[in-house]
Amino acid sequence: MEIVLIPLIRVVLTLISLYSNIILVAIIVSWLRAFNVISTTNRFMYALCDVLDRLTEPVFAYARRFIPAFNGLDFSPVVVLIALEFLQTFLVRVAYRILM
Repeated sequence: MEIVLIPLIRVVLTLISLYSNIILVAIIVSWLRAFNVISTTNRFMYALCDVLDRLTEPVFAYARRFIPAFNGLDFSPVVVLIALEFLQTFLVRVAYRILM
């Protein structure tokens, strides 16, 4: 059982880490767009913003159903990052118990 489960947990942990990094990049790009540091008239930046929005917006929209905006600030990325951190911790503990 552990022959299959431990590599599977490692793959899931890697995917969670990758998605967390994508969320961080999406946060930074959204700030840069908001302060007009980058412009979406550039084709590359438009494509990057589009990809980031397509990857993150469904999850953020789900989190927004439970956490409304506060004074115009959207805390859904923070909530998603915290949830992913809890999931990572849980999976590491499960893997540790399997090995022991």
